[in-house]
Amino acid sequence: MLKQILSKLPRKLQKFDSLDSSGIDSGNHTSSSGNGAQCTSIGDSISNRLSVVKRVSSAVFPASIMVGVEAVEPNLSFTDVSDPQKQNLFISKLNLCCEVSDFSDPDKTSAEQDLKHQTLVELVNFVSSGSAKFNEPAIAAMCKMCAINLFRVFPPKHRSNSTSGEAEDEEPMFDPSWSNLQLVYDLLLRFISCSSLDAKVAKKYIDHSFISRLLDLFDSEDPRERDCLKTILHRIYGKLMVHRPFVRKAVSNIIYRFVFETERHNGIAELLEIFGSIISGFAVPLKEEHKMFFWRALIPLHKPKPVGVYHQQLTYCIIQFIDKDPKLANSVITGLLKYWPVTNSQKELMFISELEEILEMTSMAEFLTIMVPLFRRIAFCLNSSHYQVAERAHLLWNNEHIFNLIMHNRQVIFPLIFPALERNSGNHWNQAVLNLTQSIKKMFCEMDEELVLACQGKMEEENSRSSEAAEKRKLTWERLETAASFKPAAANMILPVKPPAACPVAC
Repeated sequence: MLKQILSKLPRKLQKFDSLDSSGIDSGNHTSSSGNGAQCTSIGDSISNRLSVVKRVSSAVFPASIMVGVEAVEPNLSFTDVSDPQKQNLFISKLNLCCEVSDFSDPDKTSAEQDLKHQTLVELVNFVSSGSAKFNEPAIAAMCKMCAINLFRVFPPKHRSNSTSGEAEDEEPMFDPSWSNLQLVYDLLLRFISCSSLDAKVAKKYIDHSFISRLLDLFDSEDPRERDCLKTILHRIYGKLMVHRPFVRKAVSNIIYRFVFETERHNGIAELLEIFGSIISGFAVPLKEEHKMFFWRALIPLHKPKPVGVYHQQLTYCIIQFIDKDPKLANSVITGLLKYWPVTNSQKELMFISELEEILEMTSMAEFLTIMVPLFRRIAFCLNSSHYQVAERAHLLWNNEHIFNLIMHNRQVIFPLIFPALERNSGNHWNQAVLNLTQSIKKMFCEMDEELVLACQGKMEEENSRSSEAAEKRKLTWERLETAASFKPAAANMILPVKPPAACPVAC
């Protein structure tokens, strides 16, 4: 019975020894004596059959790259081939995954989708093993597979209809094909992070075009995809140093388009988070290119309506820049005053919080140049009818560094805010704000009572002049009303209107 089974196997299979024992590249296989190799069981014959490397044609790579490359049957496992053949099997499995599956119908499942999913899992495990080494064809195949599966245009119907982009309270949309996309992203991340990846070869395929299309994916509605992209782009920035200027320029262009044209993009927060770690690595003194990004991109990002979505990341980037160059604090405060919201109280609260963090890092010299317009704005915040804005503005005095700045310049600052404190004492509706106002006034009285009395006297004089001016306006209006009510008799006469004379010339 055994002889009958063995006789049915192809005669060619008996001419190959096991690949694991030979250790010879598949391109150099030579036939060995098949008469000397005898199988003793059905299991041995099947094992020999799985060890055979089959040559398959491929048109995936250009001829220059495919020289000496031999693809392997993709259904084989990495444990079933020898180490020299694992590169070729890796390429074959990548080619198998180049087929894009349709996940628009959640009820639709197919054997091809399951096979692709399983293949991606095997690829991730192979790259994660740490023993994988990638030649140029493998790098090219990897980039091609990622491009085919990841790079796509998002349908307009899946975008937000509002002009403010992704709102904070808006439900995120999840991609139905995420199960496979996640594996592709995980594979790309592990591939780029692999220590055996040659950056000189990788930069040929992870080029400007690849990075540009990767950046386009940051507009995805799915927050899970944006989070994966954030990590991958950061690894690319760290690994492929030659592309760093291009990445910075491309991200700047995305921000310019968002700020000055569309005000709609889903990935600004993730891009700023990447830049936060990039800025921390900038050398001191800062290059002019980095300062231009700060002035032209970061500061104008305070303008768009959806600033709340990315404000935390934006503040972190601003603080990183000021930490590198404290003189930039003046520019930031000027920008905040320029884009300060008038009717958006939540945005105003964010600006006050950011302002406090910036003032903590501001030196006395920089503070002197900006304190007058700054505290004129803070005075308006102290008087805000929105109790949270007024309360947050009062709490600036609890910051020790800001309090010291104010106390050293109280001769200039207190006259600017004293009228706001007085109006709060008499008119504000919120008891918590009233208590904070009284606390600040008491603090100033204990610090410099003469200054408080002088401000109070000056305010009384201004109120007196204002009352006199108001009384004069009232008297003037009364005289005008009296004059308007007097109507002379001639004014009531209706004069007859003469008809126009006939034209003497015939038309």
